[in-house]
Amino acid sequence: MLIAMPDIFRGIGLNPLDPANSFYLLWMILGFLIVSSVLVVGLGRLGDIVGRVRIYNLGFVIYTGASLLLTIDWMTGPAGAIWLMVFRVVQGIGAACLIGNSAAILTDAFPVNQRGLALGINNIAGISGVFIGLVLGGLLAPINWRLVFLVSVPFGLFGTVWAYHKLQERGVRRRVPIDWLGNLTFAIGLILVMIGITYGIEPYKTDPMGWTSPFVLSTLALGAAFLTAFALIEGRVENPMFRLGLFRIRAFTFGTLSSFLAAVGRGGLMFMLIIWLQGIWLPEHGYSFTSTPLWAGIYMIPLTVGFLLAGPASGFLSDRFGSRPFATGGMIGAAASFAFLQLLPIDFPYQLFALILFLNGLSMGAFASPNRAGVMNSLPPGDRGAGGGMNATFQSSAQVLSIGIFFTLMITGLAATLSTTMTAGLEAHGVSPSVAEHVGHLPPVSILFAAFLGYNPIQSLVGTHVLSQLSAVNASTLTGRQFFPELISGPFAAGLHQAFTFSLVVCLIAAVASWSRGKRIGTAQTAIAPEPPEL
Repeated sequence: MLIAMPDIFRGIGLNPLDPANSFYLLWMILGFLIVSSVLVVGLGRLGDIVGRVRIYNLGFVIYTGASLLLTIDWMTGPAGAIWLMVFRVVQGIGAACLIGNSAAILTDAFPVNQRGLALGINNIAGISGVFIGLVLGGLLAPINWRLVFLVSVPFGLFGTVWAYHKLQERGVRRRVPIDWLGNLTFAIGLILVMIGITYGIEPYKTDPMGWTSPFVLSTLALGAAFLTAFALIEGRVENPMFRLGLFRIRAFTFGTLSSFLAAVGRGGLMFMLIIWLQGIWLPEHGYSFTSTPLWAGIYMIPLTVGFLLAGPASGFLSDRFGSRPFATGGMIGAAASFAFLQLLPIDFPYQLFALILFLNGLSMGAFASPNRAGVMNSLPPGDRGAGGGMNATFQSSAQVLSIGIFFTLMITGLAATLSTTMTAGLEAHGVSPSVAEHVGHLPPVSILFAAFLGYNPIQSLVGTHVLSQLSAVNASTLTGRQFFPELISGPFAAGLHQAFTFSLVVCLIAAVASWSRGKRIGTAQTAIAPEPPEL
């Protein structure tokens, strides 16, 4: 989806850079993630009640059906975009069924001394799929944007048939009433918070960001109120959706905290690296703006390779030596990789960039598998679906939070000097002062999205009418591969360094949280009943 966005929007005849269409752009990017984050814990808890394999299998059916319906979108304009948004949300429901129960199914199926390897292979398969998707999106979307969704259908059909015939229910089921009130308050609260974060990166009036918008402030406040009500409800109902009593398990608490912090530290990294490559580095090295989405995915392959190597290996070793040293070491290595990224010039030598990406992939892979194994091993058998769902919810919601934080830091860095730099650069090449000032005062997020989507930024922002009035030399210079990258390099570097500093600090805190989980433990055998909070 990230790489295929330009072709998808061209296919439905909608300009995503038009301020009136920003709603569709944001929800195409984040709608899937928001929905899956909200539902994953409830569907994990439902798996504890009716059977984890049953909910997991249902997830394949929902996801595959939604993928097929996305393929047959016949509409254009806003109607076509709404169709895609709706069925991306349905895909998110299917994904939540899968994510909320996969770790619990594997934990049920494997003994303690093999879970790290099993969960490592599972985790790395999912992560590698994300990076493979970057390349597939770049290859398939130029042929036909519908192939981006259609490619999921045969995999989904195979997964559906295989899961129904091969997966066995080995978990502990407890038939208890569903906590409807808890589900409702949690869903409303988390959705409101994520909507607030999503629109916080949009400009508001003359501000480059929307954090002062009454809409953003009210959704964040109302979301926090619903989540507070949810916490109070969960402490008092007999069979809560969110098993607060699980937080009395030290390994679960600190393992979940470290996974949340790790996701905050890396969640927005993909966007920053893609913008760095597509908006600056690739054009400066001879790639056309339209080809940069594909090549950005290809040039980020070292990150995938690091994940693929470290995930199963660290999972295997954590089965024998415990998860704490590998998870903690992974976060320290990730922090070091962000420090190295800070030292790179904007026009970096690729070999060094690839080496740092490889280190980041190794480090994140070394953390992910042992950390998940440590979390799942600490859970009572009857609470694995709920506990795994809680952990997945913290991770997914952290990614949305991370994207908001990364974009905020980036836009803050850009806003300081980008306006004057853009205005002066355009005027120097024949653009009238009024037009140059107008473009210079466009929200920085518009420029970031232009680079992120693989559009020719100056051509998209200035417009063909203005360019047609310039001399051939000036028009060619403005829309060439050097002008925009050189113009944005300085302001972009300031924002990028802030984002990497944030990630470095968060990863170090995650390392402390990971080490605080305690020494190696076995699997908890009894369910932990929640107790009402002390008043």
